[in-house]
Amino acid sequence: MCRECESAKLGRRNVLKFAAGGILAVGLNAMSWPARAADGAPTTLSPDEALAAMKSGNERYVANPELCSTDLAKQRGSVAGHQAPWATVISCADSRVPPELIFGGVGVGELFVARNAGNLLDTATLGTVEYGAAVLGSPLIVVLAHTSCGAVKAACDVMTKNATFPGAIGPMIDPILPAALAVREAPGDLVDNAAMESARRTAGRLTAASTVLSDLANAGKLKIAAGIYDLKTGVVAYLN
Repeated sequence: MCRECESAKLGRRNVLKFAAGGILAVGLNAMSWPARAADGAPTTLSPDEALAAMKSGNERYVANPELCSTDLAKQRGSVAGHQAPWATVISCADSRVPPELIFGGVGVGELFVARNAGNLLDTATLGTVEYGAAVLGSPLIVVLAHTSCGAVKAACDVMTKNATFPGAIGPMIDPILPAALAVREAPGDLVDNAAMESARRTAGRLTAASTVLSDLANAGKLKIAAGIYDLKTGVVAYLN
């Protein structure tokens, strides 16, 4: 069930406080920025509240996954002048893993999403999540892997079969290889194990690679989590 349908039936209960429209002021006191995007204010949600909203949204998606009609024109108008996303997601580009749907049918202006095959960390992705956290005030970053990931399978095939891939595909999946090697002997499905390990490592690298993110995390203004989405069940399981 999407949040709009549920709130219409249940009288706009507490889940609506997790909407990005919560107009706010969690200031980045440790930093001074010349301007916010379109002079907007950030979300009032704490890192823990944002993570709770992600979890409850996924529970709605799993329990009653229907797509309802929402007033997207109204939503579009309300965020045209500024955005205040309450969570950032580094997600795989896989067409079966749309963050806005699997986290409960959230509307426009709520999630700040960076997608690439294998949910990897490169310069563009790092800059994107830094912008989301430091400029837009997003208090949560979720690195979202998924089961049966094609990019991870390709890396596993390089490791186990000495496979090669054309163009930029090979260099793209190179960062997954250390994760695949680390879980090569682990019980269970190699591809899914490697996907989880890669997501954990990406989550850990965020603060190691960015003083912007590490300062926010140390100040309690940012939480970073890794998770894996099950293509069959729709459940997001958190890894740390």
